[in-house]
Amino acid sequence: MSANVDLNNRPDYDPVLQDIADYVLEYRVDSPLALDTARHCLMDTLGCGLLALRFPECTKHLGPLVEGTVVPHGARVPGTSYRLDPVKAAWDIGCIVRWLDYNDTWLAAEWGHPSDNLGGILAVADHLSQKRVANGEAPLSMGDVLQAMVMAHEIQGVLALDNSFNRVGLDHVLLVKVASTAVCARLMGANREQLLAALSHAFVDGQALRTYRHAPNAGSRKSWAAGDASSRGVRLADMALRGEMGIPGVLSAPQWGFYDVLFSHTNKDLALKPEGQRRFSLPQGYASYVMENILFKISFPAEFHAQTACEAAVALHPQVRDRLQEIERIVITTHESAIRIISKVGPLANAADRDHCLQYMTAVPLAFGTLVAEHYEDDFHAAHPIIDQLRDKMQIVEDPRYTREYLEADKRSIANAVQVFFADGSCTEQVAVEYPIGHRRRRAEGIPLLEDKFKANLATRFSAQRSAQIFDLCRDPVRLSAMPVHRFVDWLVI
Repeated sequence: MSANVDLNNRPDYDPVLQDIADYVLEYRVDSPLALDTARHCLMDTLGCGLLALRFPECTKHLGPLVEGTVVPHGARVPGTSYRLDPVKAAWDIGCIVRWLDYNDTWLAAEWGHPSDNLGGILAVADHLSQKRVANGEAPLSMGDVLQAMVMAHEIQGVLALDNSFNRVGLDHVLLVKVASTAVCARLMGANREQLLAALSHAFVDGQALRTYRHAPNAGSRKSWAAGDASSRGVRLADMALRGEMGIPGVLSAPQWGFYDVLFSHTNKDLALKPEGQRRFSLPQGYASYVMENILFKISFPAEFHAQTACEAAVALHPQVRDRLQEIERIVITTHESAIRIISKVGPLANAADRDHCLQYMTAVPLAFGTLVAEHYEDDFHAAHPIIDQLRDKMQIVEDPRYTREYLEADKRSIANAVQVFFADGSCTEQVAVEYPIGHRRRRAEGIPLLEDKFKANLATRFSAQRSAQIFDLCRDPVRLSAMPVHRFVDWLVI
C-alpha cells in the first residue's frame, strides 16, 4: 500500500468519551451527601444569578437575539421575564450565574466552576417540562435537576483532577461545554450513540483561550464565557438528537485530534504515554466525589485562590484601619496557583481585572473590613486611591507547603497568610487561613452562612413573601425534589 494514502478504518469512540457516556446513562446518584450538597449548590447558584441582575454590564447581554421572538414552551431566565429558546436561555442563565465570580469552585490541576452547568441544565429541564405537560406527559422534577447537577460537577471535576488545560493555554470553560453536553443530552433523551456524537463535537470545537483571564488582557468575557460554553453544550446535544454523526477519534486521531493539536505542549501535569502523545489522566471513575467536596464562595465574590487572603485581611482590619498611611509593606504568603493566576501589579483596567487580582482583593478588606461586588466597580476604585497605595506595598511569597497541600487529595487547602509591617518597626501578627469558609472541612460553619447569602440575594429581586416561599421550598429536600421543574421556575420569574 502506498505511504501517501490514509488508512480509512473508522475507529471506535475514544474511551474517554465512552466512559462519560456510560456514566450519565447508567449511573444513579444515591449519595445523600451529594444530593444535599447539590440542593445547597442550587440555592447558591440561583442566588448568584439574581444578584448579578443589579449590574447593567451583565443585563445588557440578556434576552432574545431577535426582539419580540415568541418561543413555544420557552425556557425562563430566573429573576427576569424572558422566555427564550433553550440555547439562548442557557447562555443567559450561565451568564448571570458567573458574572460576579461568586458561585462554587473546584480546584485541582485545572480549576473551574461546575455550577456554571446549571445554565444548560435548568434551561433544558424547564423547556422539556413545559413541553411534556402540554403533551399530557409527566414533567421532569427538580430531583432530575439535582441528579444532573451532580453528574455535571463530576464530569468537569474528575477531568480537572490531573489535567491542566490552562498550562496549554486553554480555558476551563472547555470542561463546562463537555459536562453540559453530556448531561443535557441525557435530559433530552439521547441514546448512547447520540450522546457519544454530541460529546465528540464538544471536543472538536475550537476551544476558548485563557487570554481574557490574565494580565494584561483580563476583561468581562470571563464573566460570560461559561454561559457561552453551557449554551454550546445544549446546541450540540440538540444536533446529535437530530441525527448529526459523531467524530469517534476526536481525541486520539494522529495529527488532527485534540491531543495532538491542543494538548501536546510541554506540560508537567499531563500523562505522557510511551508513544510520546499526551493524553488525559483520569485517576478515578465517575461517581459523586466532586459535588461532595465542592468549594462554596460564601463570604466574598472573589476568585477562589484569594478567598483565604480576604478572610485574613478582614481579621486584620481592626488593627490597621487607623494606620493605613503608616504601612510600610504587606506580605502575602500564598501558593503557586494563586501566584500564576491572580498576582498582578500595575493599573487595573476594569472590574473583571480587579476581581482577579490577589493584591486588590486583599487591599480592599484590609482598608474597609469587607469585600462586595460593588468594590470592583470603576467609581469605587477611583474614589479610593488607598487601594492602589496598599497594592504597591505588597510582597507575594510562595510557601511550598501551601502549594503542596493545595494539590493533596485529602487536604485540597487554599491557604493564604497576611502580615502588615509599619514604618515605626512594629507589625501585626501573621494571620493564616488555610481552609476557606466554603471548604468541606468547614461545612457546619459554612452552610448557615450560605443560606443567609441566598436569602439576601433573593431579597434583591423578589418581595419578602415570595423570597420566604422560595427559601422554605429549597430548604425542604423532599418537597423540592418532587416539584416539577416548570413549577419551580414559576417562582423565580418576574
